[in-house]
Amino acid sequence: MNLTIIQANNQLLVESREVAEMVGKRHDHLLTDIRRYIEVLDSQDFGSRQFFIESVYKNLQNKEQPCYFLTRKGCDMVANKLTGEKGILFTATYVTKFEEMENQLKQPFKLPSTYKEALLQLVDQVEKNELLETKNLVLEQQVNEFQPKASYYDLVLQSKSLLSVSQIAKDFGIGAPTLNKKLNELGVQYKQGGVWLLYSKHQDKGYTQTTTHIIDEEKSKVHTKWTQKGRLFIYDLLKQVGILPMIERELHRKEVI
Repeated sequence: MNLTIIQANNQLLVESREVAEMVGKRHDHLLTDIRRYIEVLDSQDFGSRQFFIESVYKNLQNKEQPCYFLTRKGCDMVANKLTGEKGILFTATYVTKFEEMENQLKQPFKLPSTYKEALLQLVDQVEKNELLETKNLVLEQQVNEFQPKASYYDLVLQSKSLLSVSQIAKDFGIGAPTLNKKLNELGVQYKQGGVWLLYSKHQDKGYTQTTTHIIDEEKSKVHTKWTQKGRLFIYDLLKQVGILPMIERELHRKEVI
């Protein structure tokens, strides 16, 4: 049985869809169970994020669907409610996988015995490291995006449409690459593995929503969109450096005339 363990925010995590598949339960039923666990944990100040971390994914219709990332404690809680062969196999699998990942993180780099082996090992390790780092950073941003408690103002903003960087760039009469570069220069985001990610100081402000669209077992595509709150943040930031949206440039010209 296969189970993918990912590291983010110094935690090892597994996604609820994989857990549901392993235990032979519908994903929506598992989500119902997890939400019940969270309600009980939070009511007693246990801190449910030590067990479950809320997230989203995109289905085949490109629609966002809820999911959770489970820590080892979260897996323990789910496994504790299971009986029969599937419960036993799930417990054995996640315990083994978590231990393998923990040992892998502790394991020192193995020295190659030949020059050719060294080159092959280096190329392979660089590719693996970049892919893993990108996945972890994307996951870390997703985790942080769900971290803050939303105020009423935030909820109002989040109820409106999400925007791509291309849509926001049009407000300023520029292209997405230009806006991405400017946000990078202003210390808002950086590029990792072909994906633009916010610096940690901005990740928990509710500016973006990042989702991962699973194409197949080997491939996935990351989508980061800006909330209306993020749009206002970009507006204020660019205004400080003298970059105005097109509509305000028109008004400014009229006032000058």
